[in-house]
Amino acid sequence: MAANLTPVEEAIEHLLNKAPVIAESERLPLTESLGRILAQDYQVPADVPPADNSAVDGYALRAEDYSPGLPLPVSDRIPAGSAPSPLKPGTAARIFTGSEVPDGADTVIMQERVDVTDDGIVINAEVKTDQNIRRRGQDLAEGSLALAKGTKIRAQEMGLLASMGVADVAVMKKLRVAILSTGDELVDPGTPLGPGQIYNTNRFTLLGLLADAGCDVVLCETLRDTRSVTRDTLERAAAQADLIITSGGVSVGEEDHVRAVLEESGELSLWRMAIKPGKPLAFGSIKGTPVLGLPGNPAAVLVTFLVVGMPYIRTCQGRMQVHPVGQQVPAAFSVASASVRREFVRARIESVNGNAWVSAYPNQSSGVLSSACWAGGLAVVPEHATVAEGDLLIYYPFTELLS
Repeated sequence: MAANLTPVEEAIEHLLNKAPVIAESERLPLTESLGRILAQDYQVPADVPPADNSAVDGYALRAEDYSPGLPLPVSDRIPAGSAPSPLKPGTAARIFTGSEVPDGADTVIMQERVDVTDDGIVINAEVKTDQNIRRRGQDLAEGSLALAKGTKIRAQEMGLLASMGVADVAVMKKLRVAILSTGDELVDPGTPLGPGQIYNTNRFTLLGLLADAGCDVVLCETLRDTRSVTRDTLERAAAQADLIITSGGVSVGEEDHVRAVLEESGELSLWRMAIKPGKPLAFGSIKGTPVLGLPGNPAAVLVTFLVVGMPYIRTCQGRMQVHPVGQQVPAAFSVASASVRREFVRARIESVNGNAWVSAYPNQSSGVLSSACWAGGLAVVPEHATVAEGDLLIYYPFTELLS
């Protein structure tokens, strides 16, 4: 069986080699850019901060003018937002956080270290040059690269762009995705279940995942289990979407038509992967549009989308970081039997005697989606390996798998 299964790394590499990077971009107000992908490099137009400024409320002075126990006259007051006059020699200037440091001053003493007298200020602290001063260009130097093309914009990137005076941002167009669920047994939530029917779980899992991934869903339908309907809908989706994601219909059953249609009317370049859950994963194209065929079981849809689908989507988006990094954590569970497939265990980090361990949900069936609601991520059990408690495993938080 192992000879017929594509290893995980090989499958991902295959998909990434076929991933077309989005060529179109658009400009958005900075306020609407959260979660989008930068379509160009952003160089720093001017130093940030643009001038030396105070890191505290206090007094600006020249260090050599300080004499222990002797008062230093206060000659100026510098509120934030004003242009200060040069500091008079032998004096200090009252200054506030963010205020520009006057020429001639080389240190700022915080107000908590100063006694104010009628003759000036008496400093009760060591005085050194450069203390409590944020130097010009300390954050960003003019002409340097602030953010590279392919960076996902988070709140901190929004703030950094704002600090450079950027009001409109060039971002990649969103990837257009069609979601097709297969199965005569599927019923939308809100409709009473008939005999043999189940609710369409995968549609809503994928809608949420794709929204988190920064994609636009342009088509979302449930397919009846016929070859002609499957073919017609796939071809219609291909005309609207950059990527088609199906759930179900890629296994070996007589009613699994997605794989058959790709073989007959398109291209099937990958089928069956050495992953657990999610072995019957397929990848190909129809009418030139890529098709990622996910399994039908709910937990398998989640796992294969995160492990295989997200690197593909990130590559299409031109992202800098395509693969998650993960972390090594000791296992709080054991696996007695080795598998030819790499298993992605629904798991979460728990504290044991003050140390982090990764615990597994007790039921890892591919149909148990509640395991993913309990879990905080996926722990990896390598193929051909057993696990004893305390063994180090790679753990990927869901936040990292989707970031």
